[in-house]
Amino acid sequence: MDPVSTSSAQPATTVQGLPTVILPGYLAGAAPYQPLAQWLSDRGFLTTVVPLQRSDWFPTLGGRPVTPILEALEATVAQVLAATGAAKINLIGHSAGGWISRIWLGDRPYGPTQQAWQGRDRTAVLICLGTPHRSQERWTRRNIDFVNEHYPDAFFKDVRYVCVAGKAVQGARRWGQWVAYNSYSLTIGQGDSWGDGITPIAAAHLEGALNLTYEAVYHSPRPNRLWYGSPEIAEQWRSHLVTTAA
Repeated sequence: MDPVSTSSAQPATTVQGLPTVILPGYLAGAAPYQPLAQWLSDRGFLTTVVPLQRSDWFPTLGGRPVTPILEALEATVAQVLAATGAAKINLIGHSAGGWISRIWLGDRPYGPTQQAWQGRDRTAVLICLGTPHRSQERWTRRNIDFVNEHYPDAFFKDVRYVCVAGKAVQGARRWGQWVAYNSYSLTIGQGDSWGDGITPIAAAHLEGALNLTYEAVYHSPRPNRLWYGSPEIAEQWRSHLVTTAA
């Protein structure tokens, strides 16, 4: 399957950025990220979305290894680097895509194939958007504990880590805030925290990373509300993408 890539014949700026890859969040396909990819491409960062479909996540359900997603990420990065001649990429991981990207950066054998992708050598910056970097939910913990045991915090010093959180919903046991309360409880054990409606701020940040929090930003793209990929929000974090001159 070829990666989903977008570009513009008339970019909005003269910035020459490193090629950029977006890894979707849990159970998400590539389609919702195409507007963000187009927006970044228009600003000089030729952006490719890992070409996932919802069904690609099914083998990972129940806390199984996320090897199929890592393989798709690896294949996409290899294609992008071969096509552009670049040595490194900017990597953007949304939600679970952030901690999965942290596995891909690493050199420890993982999963049933005991493979290590060593993506750090090909990555200039990892930007995590609403990523839950820790969890108390028993199935999710199988993978996240692996990440945090082997690659704690902003582990690789030759990779920039930027962690973006949203402050849109405070969890509460009332209508309109129940989903956030339950999600925050499963993530950090404190349901009345603030977050993006799915990921609490406390879980979205990593020690040693550049940690950013934006007001009124929700977890996923929905009509008529801000999320991490909305142009007015992406405009704030895109300055941390690496250009070829960096």
